[in-house]
Order: sequence, then structure tokens, then C-alpha cells
Amino acid sequence: MARWSALHPWRAIVGWLVFVALCLGGGIAVGLNSATSEDFRVGEAGRAEALAAEGGVQLRPTEQVLIRAASGPLDEAAADAAVKDVTARMKALPEVASVAEPVRSADGRVLRVQVELNGSEQEDQEHVPPLQAQTEKVAKAHPGLVIEETGDASVSKGVSDQRGEDLAFSEAITLPITLITLAVVFGSVVMVGVPVLLAITSIMATMGLAMVASHLLPDTGVGMSMILLIGMAVGVDYTLFYLKREREERARAGGRLTSEALVEAAAATAGRAIVVSGLAVIVSTTALFLARDVIFDSLATGTILVVAVAVVSSVTVLPALLVKLGRRTERRAAKRVAQGKSVRGYGENKPGRAYGEKGPGRVWHALLTPARKHPALTLGVSVLVMLGLALPALDMTLKNPARDSFSREIPAMKGYDRLLAAFPELRVRHLVVVRAKASQAGEVRQALRELDREAKADPLFTTRSAGEQRTRGSGTPAADSSEEQRTRGSGTPAADSSEEQRTRGSGTPAADSSEEQRTRGSGTPAADSSEEHRTRGFSTPATHSSEMQTPAAPLLRSSEDRRTTTLELNSRHATYSKQAEASLDRLRHRHIPATLGKLSALPGVETAVTGEVARGVDYVEHQNGKLPLVLGFLLLMTFAMTVHAFRSVVLGLLGVGLNLLSAASALGLLVLVFQGRWAEDLLSFVSLDGISSRVPLFLFVILFGLSMDYQVFVVSRIREAALNGVPTRQAVLDGIASSAKVVTSAALVMVTVFASFVMLHILEMKQMGFVLAAAVLLDAFVIRVMILPAALLLLGRATWWPSGAVRRAQERPAPRREGPDGGVSTGPGRAYPGGSFERHSKPGSVPHSG
Repeated sequence: MARWSALHPWRAIVGWLVFVALCLGGGIAVGLNSATSEDFRVGEAGRAEALAAEGGVQLRPTEQVLIRAASGPLDEAAADAAVKDVTARMKALPEVASVAEPVRSADGRVLRVQVELNGSEQEDQEHVPPLQAQTEKVAKAHPGLVIEETGDASVSKGVSDQRGEDLAFSEAITLPITLITLAVVFGSVVMVGVPVLLAITSIMATMGLAMVASHLLPDTGVGMSMILLIGMAVGVDYTLFYLKREREERARAGGRLTSEALVEAAAATAGRAIVVSGLAVIVSTTALFLARDVIFDSLATGTILVVAVAVVSSVTVLPALLVKLGRRTERRAAKRVAQGKSVRGYGENKPGRAYGEKGPGRVWHALLTPARKHPALTLGVSVLVMLGLALPALDMTLKNPARDSFSREIPAMKGYDRLLAAFPELRVRHLVVVRAKASQAGEVRQALRELDREAKADPLFTTRSAGEQRTRGSGTPAADSSEEQRTRGSGTPAADSSEEQRTRGSGTPAADSSEEQRTRGSGTPAADSSEEHRTRGFSTPATHSSEMQTPAAPLLRSSEDRRTTTLELNSRHATYSKQAEASLDRLRHRHIPATLGKLSALPGVETAVTGEVARGVDYVEHQNGKLPLVLGFLLLMTFAMTVHAFRSVVLGLLGVGLNLLSAASALGLLVLVFQGRWAEDLLSFVSLDGISSRVPLFLFVILFGLSMDYQVFVVSRIREAALNGVPTRQAVLDGIASSAKVVTSAALVMVTVFASFVMLHILEMKQMGFVLAAAVLLDAFVIRVMILPAALLLLGRATWWPSGAVRRAQERPAPRREGPDGGVSTGPGRAYPGGSFERHSKPGSVPHSG
């Protein structure tokens, strides 16, 4: 492929641009297929949501309009006028399904009006702007009051807008630093633009392909972020590897080879390494599909596509571009020679210095000195340091980021805080869903009433902690303990959009009346109407929240066919707190067996619990169950691909061990920084006392793939020298020294891209960016500079077991390697005599390598 591109550069370049245009155009034409709430269902919570949705009693997305005084007590007359205005305006909107009666907070300072939206959850962001516009008009019409809106759609739109701003910010940081890094490496503006241009076009093509692929595997909102994150990193890296090798071949040839020949020679080494590395990343990433999770499916799809496109660009359009640039350089050189001036083409060494004489530089000479002089000591100390960094990972706690972790820079989240401050009982909702025969509806409702009484006698459901009983300066009751207060800071990171989508199914906490009102509207049996009437609590214009804290009857709803019944139970604790998880555990394993146990044993009766806490707990449990399978697949594939690439079982085992070591060390740093609280102000986040459950699995998969870039590139250089008859010790030192600069440059580009995500608001992306940046740094500067060379020096020839190719090569006389006036070596074990690769008079002819 590279040879064809070198011979037909314009065809390759135009073909690539057409490919990018077709991919992007095709994606825009078919559009993006977003995941629905059904795609996110996992475990018991997912089963409960399916049962409730089938019966039409699922929790629906709602918006809450809050009305309060700017200071002091609420003016009753002004508040009533504002309520009437809000209600009339909202009911007139086609996006609104219903508007509930107002509810007053326990201290009487805040009113809330609940608005239920029409349409599906995926249409929320389109439906909410008209509601927000009407809320703003009401606020202007009543300047004496503070009127704001929050809810599912408002938060969803805010997170989506913030994600777009974050990605733009990341690009603004990444591109300049990447350009500076490449400028230092190449010293040429033209050569700097090539990697960036190819990375950007690869990302554009992948975005179009991802839109098409979303119709097979729905997009969750994180796929595009991964395309940008991984695409810029590997796109620049692959191009960097190829460019460096082409420049080395040009310098080694001393002007005796055509640009086409140089590109082909680079393709035989760096091109092969890029293909192997790309395949390693793709194969490793397929492990994410084993997790059987829509979010990981989206991450895997985006990563696989962008890596595949980056590999294709590196072996097609990149050789063509290099040939065109090389020809331009040759024409300029010819003009300078005709004018009697000296000339040195790009990539060539300074006069008097042959390629083979160029050392790694003082810095890398110093870095490699410990491994060269004291390999055993260097190996032991480096491994101990890495294990020390990994120790905090033993205390890692996995959590599923909840709505409480969203950024407070989103206006709707500020309203969410005030909503929970005034109505703390709405912080957590557990929904118990029971499916039975219609003839058993009476028994089910009686058992659920008994469950309601037992749960409300439990302090986890009804009493406040000491932190919750504290009041704010304004007198508004605190919504929760110190955890809630910590989330109110303006720098709180936003949870990932995919997580936000998963939590939307619960809807913003609804008032009792609206739930019962919706049930009645859907045809709830009249026999239950008296009970529903008692629980509505909205016979007066504004019902006090305190009445809702001790309702006269449980919050029951039944489907039209009476087969599905739900019970809602509330808790005042933060969704990510241990108390909230404890309330769920007690509900599932104590209260439900004690009240619904006998009923659940009957044929055809199904019982399940859902809610934001339940979804988070079940999701973490699901991930923990899949982790051994995914990790086992990763280890097996890493071993198999390394053995296949280098024909060495020893290198396969060493690669697996080094990847595990770098991943464990990066996880340890992640826990140290994000699970604790000392770095909150430094990195602008609020610790959830845990790590997002998706981050470790994602790290293992991506790191195992990306580390193959360095592994393949470095070991390929070592093996190349060894196959040329160089003793293993010298081959190790020469191979690592010759690849040091490009590995460092590639690592800096990757770290720049990953580290830019640490400055985003999205907590999960912040953690992913940090852990990947840390892993790449450790892999490039500790694993590849200290541990790998020390281990290979100690292993000696055993490194290549069971392959005998290196042993046979080192037993025969070393090939002759001469300068430009004699012969030139361009590949492993191949020496080309003086005229075999010289320029040919026929333009575009490429000499064969034999």
C-alpha cells in the first residue's frame, strides 16, 4: 500500500480527501442514533425499570419551577400571582403534559411547581428551551421574587452545552502544545503540519463513521469525546513514528536514494510497527464489548474506528505526502547545487557526522546509565517504586457518579441545590416495582403498605443526620450532610453525559400529587381513588413539605391492567453517600423479604427496586463481575500479539507484566489524587470518596493497547539490530537510544492530549485524562527507560526464546555497513551496495529491495 502511494502520490492524496468527505457526509446524512433509557438498564434496577415501563408507571422526566423571596419571608400574594402566571404559561406550551399544584417547603420560604414534559427522554433537550424562556419571562414579570427552573431536561441541556465548551477548551490547549512539541522534534514548520493535519482529518472521518455505526451500537455521548481524545494522540504518534524513520533513512542514504525509495524503506520498518501497534489497540479495545454495557460499547466503537482510520492514513496518504515533500526538497537542492551553494536535505545529519555515529544525547545518555551499568539494581529499585505508587489502588472504592456531582457552573444545578435545600426529602427516591396477576392486586397493595410502614420506621429513610439538621444562613434547611455542602462549590466537575443520561430515567423528584395525578389520568382503578385523594395533598394552593414527610398513605401507583404496582420511598442522604447505599441494601435484603417475601414466592410475581442509587450500585456490581473476563482477555491478547510480532514467549510475558505494572501504578496515583480531598482545590473537583466505576476498566483496555506503540517501536529497533548481528547487549542499548527521542516526543503529545481533559468539568473525563496521562508518563520514562532495558540486559539472548533467528544472525559475520560513498543499510539484515538504491534517471521509479 505504501509503495503504491509513493508511486501515485496525487491519487493517494485525493483519494484520502474523498474518503474523509464521504465518511463525514455519510454520517451527517444518516445522523446520530443516541442511546435510549432502555439501553442503560443493568441488573435488578434495569429489570425494575422495564417492569414499570411495561405497565406505564415509570418515573417520567419533570421540571421544577422554584419561587422564593430574594430575602426574608415569602410574600403570599406575590407568590400566588407568580404561581398562576407560571401555570398558565406552562399549560399553553405543546411540550408540556401537565402542571401540578404548588408545594410549599417546610419553612414556608420556597414554592415549587412541577411540570411534566411530553415526548421521550431523548427529546428533552429540544423541549426544554421554550419552558426556560417562559420561566425567564415570569421572572421579569415578578421582579420582587426569585424564580428559576431546574429538572431533568434543564440539567441535561446544561451538561450537553458544558461538554461542548469543554471539548473546545481542550482543543485550544492541545493543538498549540502539540505543535510546539513537534516543532522541537522536527525543526520544520512544514513537517509539523503533517501530523496535525492527518490527525484532524482522521478525526473528521471517524466522526462520520461513528454516526453510521451508532445505528448498530447507539451513541451515549462519550464516543465523540473518545474519538477526539484517542484520535489526536495516536494520529500524531503514528505519523511521528513514520516521519522519524523516513528522516533517518534519508540521513543514512546521504542523498543517494529517491524519495519513493526512502518512503518504501520507512514503510518496511516503521510502517509495519504502526500496523502492528494499531491492531494491538484495536484488539485490546474489543475487550470492552465483553463488558456488555452500552457506554463501553460506545467507547470501544469510537476508539476502534479512530485507530483504524489513523493506521490507514499512516500507510496511504502519509507516504504520498512525504514523497511530494521529498521531491520539493530535491528540486530546491538541485537549484542550490546549480548555483554553487552547499545543500543539506531535511533529515540529513550535519556534515562530518554519519547516522550511526549520532548518540542519544546527554540527557538520554544519563537516563540510560543506571540500566547500562547496574541493570539488576536499576530493575529492583524501579519495580519497587512502581509497586509503591500502586499501593493506594488497594483501597480503591468504585462508585457511579450521580447527579450530585454535576458542575455548579450549570445554572440548573444551582437550582437543583436550592430545590434539595428546601425539599430535602426529594434527594433520593427508591422505587419498588411489583408485577403480579391482576387478581393479586389487592394483596400486592396491602404488602406494599406494610413495606411503607416498616421502611418509614427505619432511620435511614425518615431521620436526618446531624449535618442535615443544620440550617443555612438564610434559614433554609440543609439538604444533607457535609457531602452535599461540598458539592455546592462552583468548581464541582460535571458527571459524564452518558452518566447523566442514565440518571434521567428517574426524573426530577416529583411531588406526591403529580405522581398520583398521572396515575389517575392513565386509568388507575376507582377503588384506589380515595387513597390517592388522601395522598395528593394539594387541595390547598400550596401544601407544606412537612406534610409530605409524614404522608397519610404510601405513594402507590398501579397500571391500568392492575398488574404492575409501584411504591416510592424517600431518603435524605446524598446519592453517592454510604447512607444512601445502606438504605437500598436494607430495603432489598431486610424490608422487602419481611413484607413481600411470601408474595414474591408465588408463581408469576416479580419484585425489583430501582432509582438513582439502585442503578449506581447495580452498575458497579455489573462492572466488577465483568472485570475478570475483560482483564483475562486483555492479558491473553497482549501476550499473543507480542509473541506473534517478535516470535518470543519471553517478550510476551515481559510485556504483560510491564503493562500490569504501569496500569497498577497509574491507578494508585488516581486513587491518591481523586479518592482523597487534598487535591480538590488544585484540580477543581469535589471528591466522591471513590473512583468512577468505568475508569479502571477503561484504563486497562486503552493502556494495554497504547503501550504496544512503545513496545513495538522500541523492541523492533532492538530486534532489527540483533538480526544484523549486533550482540544483544549492544542491540538493547542502541535500540533504546535510537528510539529515545521519538518515544519521548510521542509520549509528550499523548500526555498533552490526556492532561487537557483534567481541566474539564466532567468528573469521569477528568479522571480518565489524569490516569491515562500518568500511565503514559510512567510507561515512557520508567518502564521503557529503566525497567525494560535493565530486564533485557539481564536476560541477554534468552530474550528471544524460543526463536533462533537472532542467535543465528549473531553467530554469522556481521554485515558490512558503510557510509554514503560505499553501501547503505536500510533494514534488518539487508546491506545495499553502492549502486543498488541510487537515484534512477527515470522519474518515479522505485528500486526494489531485492
